[in-house]
Amino acid sequence: MAFFNENIRSHIRISDTLQRLLLINVAVFLFIRIVNAISGLFLHPILSFEDVSAFFAIPANVSTLIQKPWTFITYMFFHWDVIHLFFNMLWLYWMGKIFQEYLGSKKLLSTYIAGGFMGALFFIAAYNIFPLFSNSLHSAFALGASASVLAITIATATLLPEYPIQLLFFGIVRLKWIAVFTIVLDLINISGANAGGHIAHLGGALFGFIYIRSLQKGTDLTGWLVKLFDRLSPSGKMKVAHSQKKRDEEYNITKKAKQEQMDEILDKISKSGYGSLTQEEKNFLFKMSKEN
Repeated sequence: MAFFNENIRSHIRISDTLQRLLLINVAVFLFIRIVNAISGLFLHPILSFEDVSAFFAIPANVSTLIQKPWTFITYMFFHWDVIHLFFNMLWLYWMGKIFQEYLGSKKLLSTYIAGGFMGALFFIAAYNIFPLFSNSLHSAFALGASASVLAITIATATLLPEYPIQLLFFGIVRLKWIAVFTIVLDLINISGANAGGHIAHLGGALFGFIYIRSLQKGTDLTGWLVKLFDRLSPSGKMKVAHSQKKRDEEYNITKKAKQEQMDEILDKISKSGYGSLTQEEKNFLFKMSKEN
């Protein structure tokens, strides 16, 4: 058992951010569903959908939400239905790999969290504004990584609109058309059976688009999240200590120069595609993705 636990810890340590996001979502799902299934054999099921949702899912009712602020984070890692989990993780893997390759793991994590947060805000606002939801306001809640995944998907499509994706039965499709299709699908369902969920998706998608447009103009909307993750990481203190050894002026000049070069490369990719980059630019992009 100790060997098994050590193997799990070792795998987590060497995993990249995308793998960890996938692992957390799957692990939460499996733990909840397995405990629920086994306890059900004794006619006393625990961790039922109602019980778990009351803790993990984000409520639409503001007065209830105030008592459960942690649900802004937990809801985006909580799935109950295996199909819901499967498709979210599939999209996260596909889009996350592309996103992480170009922008790095730190921006992937911050976009996942911020996109999910925006999706939650859209969900809550919709239920408290539109008459369609007035009768279900007090019982409605949202769960799942869909808003986070849509944020990453639309961010990737905004950054690399001409990026080719090989789809079964359709052949090669440009990423921008996949993004358009997902947004249109959500738009035509915002008053349907899962209206709140589709509205949350649109919130995540909007954040992904705004995030990349701002990044291309030199503003990182999730910069504060990246700094927070750095400080919370085990190596955070070492990084702070190392940066303090540099003179502030030298550090700021180096950082500004790198950011300007990164912005130029991202703008070139957006206009002409990845293939237009020189080998030197590709090497710089790869190096920056590792640093970020």
